Parts: sequence; C-alpha cells; structure tokens
Amino acid sequence: MHSLTEQALFTRLREARRVLVAGAGGGFDIYAGLPLALALRAAGKEVHLANLSFADLHGLSLDVWLDQDVAAIRPDTDARGDYFPERTLARWLDANGLPSTVHALSRTGVQPLRAAYRALLAHLGGVDAVILVDGGTDILMRGDEHGLGTPEEDMASLAAVDGLPEVPHRLVACLGFGVDAYHGVNHSLALENLAALERDGAYLGAFSLSRDSTEGALYLQAVAHAQASTPDHPSIVNGSIAAAVRGDFGNVQFTERTRRSELFINPLMTLYFCVDLPGLARRNLYLDRLEHTHLTRQISSAIEDFRAALPRQRPPRTFPH
Repeated sequence: MHSLTEQALFTRLREARRVLVAGAGGGFDIYAGLPLALALRAAGKEVHLANLSFADLHGLSLDVWLDQDVAAIRPDTDARGDYFPERTLARWLDANGLPSTVHALSRTGVQPLRAAYRALLAHLGGVDAVILVDGGTDILMRGDEHGLGTPEEDMASLAAVDGLPEVPHRLVACLGFGVDAYHGVNHSLALENLAALERDGAYLGAFSLSRDSTEGALYLQAVAHAQASTPDHPSIVNGSIAAAVRGDFGNVQFTERTRRSELFINPLMTLYFCVDLPGLARRNLYLDRLEHTHLTRQISSAIEDFRAALPRQRPPRTFPH
C-alpha cells in the first residue's frame, strides 16, 4: 500500500540501497531512465546504469570487459565509430560531476544476456532492484496485438531479468507514450494491457516528468548533449520526449530523420508508466519461447512463428477521446 504523496515505484524502492537502471531496448533507451536514476541517487541510493547496446562493441579493448557480454564504458573509452550512446552518456555524466560508468550489454539472445546481467550484478556486489526502462511502450505488448513495434531487444531484456529471482525488486518503467506509433503500435491496446496488469496487481501507476524538476531539467540537458554529439543519429524517441517535456505540441520537427513523418508531440509522452516486471512477463504470450535463445535472430524467428500460429490478432482500436 502506498500514499498519493509517494509514487508506487518509489514506495517499492524505499528500502532498496543499490539499484541498477537499465535500458531495455537498445540505442538511447538508457536516457529515458536517467531521470529515475537521478531521483534515486538524490534519495540516497547507490545507482548504477546499463544499456543493451547497438554500438560496435567488438573493437573495445579487453580491459573494459567485465565478462563476455558486458563492458564498463567510461568517458575515455576508445571505440570505432561515433555512434556510442553509452559513452556519450558517460561523458555527459562526467561533465556534470556524476558517477560516469555506463555498462554496455551485448545484443544477444536471452541466455547470454541473462549471464551478462548476472556477471554485472556480481561485479556490483549485488543489487536490491533492477529497473528496466523502455523509451516508448512496446515492451507492454503481450504478442497478439496487430503491431508489436520493435520487440526483439525489449523481450530479450524482459526475459533475461525475469529469470533473476535473486533480485528482490524487478520493475519496468516506460517513458514516451505514443512514440511507437511509427512502428505500428496501437496505443489503445497498450492501455488495455495496462488495465489487465492493474487487475493482476502489477500496475504501479504513472507520473509525469516535469521540466521544472531537477531531474527533468538535467534530462533535457543530457538529450541536447546527445543530439549534438551524435548529429547523424539523434534519438527520435528521446527527442520527442524532450520536446514534450519542454511543452511543445503537434508536428514538432527536430531532426531530418523525421521530416517525411508527421509527429504528434503531446504531454502524454512525459508520463512514466510503471509495472512489476514478473507480472508483465506473466502476461506475455510468447516469452517462454525465447528462453533458450542465444542470438537476436532466434528471437525474431520465435516471434514470427508465434505470430503465424495465432488464430487472430487483436485489431487496432481508435482512441475515442
């Protein structure tokens, strides 16, 4: 039980001392977790950061690797290419006097990713909580919807952390409601899934990221720094969220990557939707099929096979308001 004066997510973490905040879907997802990490650190928690990485990790020096599929990325880590969200965030953290290690997890199937998480947790001396963060809400899709967005990485992360029962608190936080429409997600179905999680007791509510909060202001700075550092591959998800946090509305264009698309920036994008991770995993209709995967392409094949066998998909629903 919690009070309206304290969000349920933070009630769950009240006694936690050490927390890992991890980007679930790759790319710049960890940026969507930055405000949570900052808030928890201000509350006296020891907070660590990780992200499923889309960067070219093969050229990293051996001394950054903690184990086979997890590397500790710091501001001065050498790497091939300019696209390296984990290092970009590490540099911003360092410039702001904050702990500046961001752990990069290889893009793999469930078994090696879970092993990488276990190796990271052992390196950290154990944690009391893991918060998987999704930029967008496609991690909430259970599998029978008309569109799933880009599920492979999210589902690898969800299944990997669901298999870590030794962690007392495992949670999911989604920021950026609406951004996955570009990838075919129907957000009325996302709301239907949240309602089902509420009935299960697994929905932890929603709260807004405000630009007037310390965390919101720093998030805007971090996203601006990432856009300037990676001009050829700016994050559309975090750019959209940042625009909404600033109070922009409608077809707000901030990168050439979206100039042929009509955006709908709006205040719902500033909401964190939070759920219990094991509860979300139980609602997923195909997660068990991913358990023994070792490669991302095996996850793609398993999802395709599951979808092909469905008698019907839940059709998109128009949001009526």
